Amino acid sequence: MSDTAPDTGARTAVAVIGSGNIGTDLMIKVLRLSRTLRMGAMVGIDPASDGLARAGRLKVATTHRGIEGLVELPEFADIKVIFDATSAEAHARNARIAAEHGKVMIDLTPAALGPLVVPSVNVDEHLDAANVNMVTCGGQATIPVVAAISRIAPVAYGEIVASIASKSAGPGTRANIDEFTETTSEAIRVVGGAEVGKAIIVLNPAEPPPAMRDTVFCLVEGALSDGDRNRIVGSVEQMAQTVREYVPGYRLKQDVQFDLVEDTMVPALGRRVSGVRISVFLEVLGAGHYLPDYAGNLDIMTSAALRTAEKIAAHRGWVSA
Repeated sequence: MSDTAPDTGARTAVAVIGSGNIGTDLMIKVLRLSRTLRMGAMVGIDPASDGLARAGRLKVATTHRGIEGLVELPEFADIKVIFDATSAEAHARNARIAAEHGKVMIDLTPAALGPLVVPSVNVDEHLDAANVNMVTCGGQATIPVVAAISRIAPVAYGEIVASIASKSAGPGTRANIDEFTETTSEAIRVVGGAEVGKAIIVLNPAEPPPAMRDTVFCLVEGALSDGDRNRIVGSVEQMAQTVREYVPGYRLKQDVQFDLVEDTMVPALGRRVSGVRISVFLEVLGAGHYLPDYAGNLDIMTSAALRTAEKIAAHRGWVSA
């Protein structure tokens, strides 16, 4: 496979901060898939990282001095978008420096300083933001489903369980588990439309490593007619197809499930409810650009970030739509 997408004329220059798994996979996606973006620089802090070495072999400008080194690169002047694939803690400083230089930042950490964005749901609402947050891998996989249900029937409570291969959870993921649950829970509410949200992540140590699996539970109070159920199924299937446009390995594992709930206490809501629990089961396989295909959790993050950057570039007139 070629390391660069077909040339279609002027492209928007981007930089990636973070030369680990996520950053390197994102770099390769920009090079191979994007017809509107081009790699301006790869940034890390470990001069021996594979990501920086690979970037060098691909003729991408590099620095191992973090964002300070990026600012000093001659390529920095042309860069319009910076992807941050570091950590929630590091992002605050990176975002401040990027803002000082008028660069748009796409945040792949759980820092959530900017608006929460899931491309299939709400990217068009935030194309003018200076800093957008890509939520989390679990959020990117499951929030589209919550949103698909909530646009048909009000979701009182949304709960997601993201199960990923332990081997696909690097130091950054493990260090940000608390931020993962907090950011995803908030996005279930703000982006997905649920009244209350809860997120759980499971690191599965099984061998061989399993693909990313996600479960979505949505509680709708009151009864659902057959027509309502059919519309929910159609909405979920349509949303899955939309996500597959930028994450080809995204799929529903089985039919949408509906179960009656009668006079049950839901602690998160602080009240007893009767209604319908809707269950949706998902699988996400990675594209295998840099990471193994079981690392769908990382692939969906980089794919969502790429789609968001392309939308921003087109909206702002930096490239042709």
